[in-house]
Amino acid sequence: MEKIDIIFEFGKNEKDTGSSCVQIALLTRRIKHLTEHLKSHRNDFHSRRGLVAMTNRRRKLLSYVRLHKPENYREIIQKLNLRK
Repeated sequence: MEKIDIIFEFGKNEKDTGSSCVQIALLTRRIKHLTEHLKSHRNDFHSRRGLVAMTNRRRKLLSYVRLHKPENYREIIQKLNLRK
C-alpha cells in the first residue's frame, strides 16, 4: 500500500494527513517496512532505535483514539490487523 492509498482509506479526504487514524496507519506501514529490514540486518541498532520510537508513537496515538473515538479505534485495529 502506498502513502496516498493509506491517506485516502483512513482520512476524511485526500489532504487529511494529520488525523490520528491516518498517522497510525502510516506509522504501521513504516514499522512493517523497518521490521523486514531488521530481519536481514540484525546489527543495525540505529534503525532499531527508530523502530522503538515509532512503535511508542503509534501506541500513544492508539491510546488517544481509544479514549476519544472508540468506534474509530475498533475499526482501525481491525483494518490494520493489530493486537489489542
